[in-house]
Amino acid sequence: MRITALAGGVGGARFLRGLLAHLRASDDPARRDARVTVISNTADDITLHGLRVSPDLDSVMYTLGGGIDEVRGWGRSEETSGVADELAAYGQSPTWFTLGDKDLATHVVRSRLLAEGRTLSEATAVLCERWRPGVRLLPMTDDVVETHVDLAPVDPAQHHGEAGGRRVHFQEWWVRLHAAVPALAIEPVGAAAATPAPGVLAALREADVVILPPSNPVVSIGTILRVPGIREELRARSAPVVGVSPVIAGAPVRGMADACLTAIGVPTTAAAVAGLYDGLLDGWLVAEGDEVPATPGLTVRSRPLLMSDPQATADLAGAALDLALELVRTDRAA
Repeated sequence: MRITALAGGVGGARFLRGLLAHLRASDDPARRDARVTVISNTADDITLHGLRVSPDLDSVMYTLGGGIDEVRGWGRSEETSGVADELAAYGQSPTWFTLGDKDLATHVVRSRLLAEGRTLSEATAVLCERWRPGVRLLPMTDDVVETHVDLAPVDPAQHHGEAGGRRVHFQEWWVRLHAAVPALAIEPVGAAAATPAPGVLAALREADVVILPPSNPVVSIGTILRVPGIREELRARSAPVVGVSPVIAGAPVRGMADACLTAIGVPTTAAAVAGLYDGLLDGWLVAEGDEVPATPGLTVRSRPLLMSDPQATADLAGAALDLALELVRTDRAA
């Protein structure tokens, strides 16, 4: 069985860990032997202190490889910040994005490989040789794509000195400002001219199942879909596509996805998020009690969506896979 997933950072990584746990524990040989490919968002990438940082790729790699900080959900476990402290002492900015000492080694290796002429795909494969995440991890593109945010003008006294009215990298809006300054627009700069990384379209075309985990629908999965060819390949696929809502009762499961949805004029509801994937979804998992999208041809099921512990996460991933295989059987029977 070939499973392909589109994923962002923390939520997507935890869902994928649950998926692998479900597959390993299954009584079904086809599930135990399944091959998983993950297409990761790279528009959160940023250059800091001369190093290229890929937060979503690293979150998936560390989480599946056993090196993630479980409390924060990102960065390395048992991390220290000696280098960051020294950079701050030198007056080097930004200080709002802390690169941990262990994490720095990853960025140094990636940056060196890119400087040598390797692609991001090739650099990611080298990094994964250490972490062995149990999936084939692919960046959405080898081209440079960075999400930028247009900030609304605000009162600096109420926003830690930020006056808004300017364009910033997504990471500054997300990490430094905690998305508290309203966004007038969110743009993945470079996405329109990017091409899918090697293996991305084939992974979608050859998949038996495609899963959209509960990642941010605007700046994670939404950005992956902005790379020309990816949305079109999903539309043309024969495999069922099942998504998991990142929204429960009008609030994001984790993070500040509601600020992103507001910026593009979309309500923070499971039904509205499903609308962003219009023409792609065959199945959609929503929280119990949430509104069910009235979309012809879309099978919607209610399930507990909180990934509160490893078993709950594995059960959620298993429910998504069950629905996908059910849709395969229904299609074949038809």
